[in-house]
Amino acid sequence: MTLEERRQLMPLATRAALASVAMALFLLGLKGFAAWHTRSVAMLGSLADTGLDLLASLVTLYGVRLAATPADHDHRFGHGKAEALAALFQVALITASAAGIAWRAIMALGETQPTQAAEFGIGVSLVAIGATALLLWYQRSVIRRTGSVAIMADNVHYQSDVLLNASVIVAIALDQYAGWHGADPIFGIAIALWLAYGAFQASSNAIDQLMDKEWPDQQRAAFLDVAARQPGLKGIHDFRTRRSGSHDFAQFHMEVDATLTVAAAHDIVEDVEVALRRAFPKVEVLIHLDPEGHVDTDNPLVEADVTPHWFGKRL
Repeated sequence: MTLEERRQLMPLATRAALASVAMALFLLGLKGFAAWHTRSVAMLGSLADTGLDLLASLVTLYGVRLAATPADHDHRFGHGKAEALAALFQVALITASAAGIAWRAIMALGETQPTQAAEFGIGVSLVAIGATALLLWYQRSVIRRTGSVAIMADNVHYQSDVLLNASVIVAIALDQYAGWHGADPIFGIAIALWLAYGAFQASSNAIDQLMDKEWPDQQRAAFLDVAARQPGLKGIHDFRTRRSGSHDFAQFHMEVDATLTVAAAHDIVEDVEVALRRAFPKVEVLIHLDPEGHVDTDNPLVEADVTPHWFGKRL
């Protein structure tokens, strides 16, 4: 992917983050009035989660804008990991929200006062579900084009909101129509547990990026398959991959016939880069050229014998 193509994709993540902020503001006002009107613990939990959604969306907006900043003298690989940091901040907020909701729900277990205005609370929750579904659809379209980990974490968070609002509807209905007054706090506890589980899941992608985790095996195999089909390539070793924000990075040593001239070998490398760029437009590739049969003696991966083999060489 060229620099110009990347610049064209960058605003997509920013617009998705802005959409999240706008949605959180809308739902915060709507649920705030509904929580006051219905006295529902489940609705209060939904309100608290939306308040943290707003803060998380603001951090996401900052993270994707920072990640879109071009590489500079101090950050030559760019600022993509700002998205992972924003995602981890979201995880902290979700965890705090879950703890607060659980505490309030446990306190409400001993109360006997029922919720009020069930129709209003249910109507608000249905509006919230519809609005959130639209946001999720837009976020997924952006994720498909950019692979933004911050928007991905935000998407996971809003997916939990759909379930949360559905739970509010069931809790209020059981409380007022079925007379089960303990349903509301019980659903509040269930929502808190769901949020805690969502926080655990959302943290995995961010941590993987910060730790420079390798691509999944299927993606690595597909990448190597494209490279292997290029004429003149005799072997690949020291294949390493990582992800930073919406960018992927891959580097490897490529072996060619040792008798080739520098110019001829360079032409082969160029052909490999072009083929990989066409097949994987979001990947930045770095290739080190080696003569066939060359063995690295200063590679810690070789010494530790932790890498697989391909073409009879260490990857």
